[in-house]
Amino acid sequence: MDSVPTMGNRFKKRVASRTGRPPRELAGEVESRILDAARRVFLERGLAGASIDEIAELACAGKPTIYARFPGKEALFTAVVMRKVAANVARFANFVPAGATIEERLARVGAAVLHQLLAGDTVGLLRLSIAEARRFPDLASSVHRMARGRGLQAVARLLAEAAQSDELGHLPAFAPQRLAKTADIFLDLVVLPLLHRALHGEKPKALCAEIEPHVASSVAFFIAACRHGGVT
Repeated sequence: MDSVPTMGNRFKKRVASRTGRPPRELAGEVESRILDAARRVFLERGLAGASIDEIAELACAGKPTIYARFPGKEALFTAVVMRKVAANVARFANFVPAGATIEERLARVGAAVLHQLLAGDTVGLLRLSIAEARRFPDLASSVHRMARGRGLQAVARLLAEAAQSDELGHLPAFAPQRLAKTADIFLDLVVLPLLHRALHGEKPKALCAEIEPHVASSVAFFIAACRHGGVT
């Protein structure tokens, strides 16, 4: 039997993909296998260097099966990123910020978000999106817009829960009609500084050691702005 070409030392030899429909027991997971394979190939090759042929072989799926779900590499890459974003957001579905004070609760929100973003391959996928911005500007802006939109929804909910039973919850910044903007500012102050450093090449694991002190100082600044009308 022919073997699938390897990708460096990372990918093991696989039996060449078969044509036709996948076995019935695998049919329900075909899209997941395609996205898993695409993520690995994109991170290894980049968007320009990746090929649908290689993704199809790694996923044990035919090219027609991939094209029936994704019209091209750009759509496939967008699906890979958004699946990662959805997984990150889902981890906070039942997260309730704990702490005796609003400072402690908001600090836990910021720290939890940063630990999630700096773990795994989130940074690698975001770096790839930025690297391809010149060749695929619409793709990069679309990925950024959708990913940030999902993240803002999750953070806004967490901020609302953290501010409950506290005088901060009665401030204008936490009014329902302003909460989205408040969440946007929270991300810019608390999350983006360390995320930007990771995107520019600093090791995410090293940055994790800075999360707690960074979050404590930036949350204090954020709360002071909220209390003095600076977040509206």
